[in-house]
Amino acid sequence: MGEYIMNKRIVILTGNDLRHQFFRKKLALTNGIEVVQSFCETVKHIISEEFTEETKFRHKHLEARHQSEKDFFELYLNTVEDKSNPIVIERGTINDEKYPLQIAAMNIDLVIVYGASILKKSFLHFFPNKILNVHLGLSPYYRGAGTNYWPLVDGLPESNGATFMFINEGIDTGEIIHQIRATYYYSDSSFSIGNRLIEEMTHVFANLILKFDSLQKPPLVNFNPLRKFCKNADFSEESVKKLHQNFANNMIEMYLNEKEKRDLSFPIQENPLLFIG
Repeated sequence: MGEYIMNKRIVILTGNDLRHQFFRKKLALTNGIEVVQSFCETVKHIISEEFTEETKFRHKHLEARHQSEKDFFELYLNTVEDKSNPIVIERGTINDEKYPLQIAAMNIDLVIVYGASILKKSFLHFFPNKILNVHLGLSPYYRGAGTNYWPLVDGLPESNGATFMFINEGIDTGEIIHQIRATYYYSDSSFSIGNRLIEEMTHVFANLILKFDSLQKPPLVNFNPLRKFCKNADFSEESVKKLHQNFANNMIEMYLNEKEKRDLSFPIQENPLLFIG
């Protein structure tokens, strides 16, 4: 008889947009993973004011992003079984004392975080070395909010990716377990790049959860990266215009033609199982 392997029991802390729904449903349908509970925080909109001439480019960008998520994820979400046991909570309340107490009583192996509020020290101390976060951005190059938007505005598609890390009290400063770069094709838009990355990072995250007990620490690499802390307040009309201008100027085609040379400047791990025994 083969050796019986227990499922990894996890709790997911996430948002409630379509991309977050895809993440929790996909993990919950992975063999070897049991999602005991998903805490889904209500959406916080970047732009809350009414559509005006001064905000039209940002509004159109966000509307296009939402439609792209529907095109990419909605069919899957409407056809698969939801085994993620979701409950919707108000954004920011995950740090209320009742939630870490509830989670601690669930006898879980890991807390998995994607797109949730910043966890406070009062939450973190309940789960030492058990909270894994995915940051959609390459830390420490881009930290904060919109960290896969700004590399494309800055003309640096090689800086676009996902970082898997333990959570500490800082913002995107935890110990890095693994990183992946975004995958590009010549016909890409910023939205297709982002949605594909979410799909790829979910697959990688599932592997990291399953192999968590045999994770090996990646070797230290000496580098002097670009460091940028991004804030929602920096999301401007000018930045959206610059993003679209970069795509109109064939930024992705130029990157793909120079990919081998440009990727060398970032010491991340392309193979999602490179540091997993």
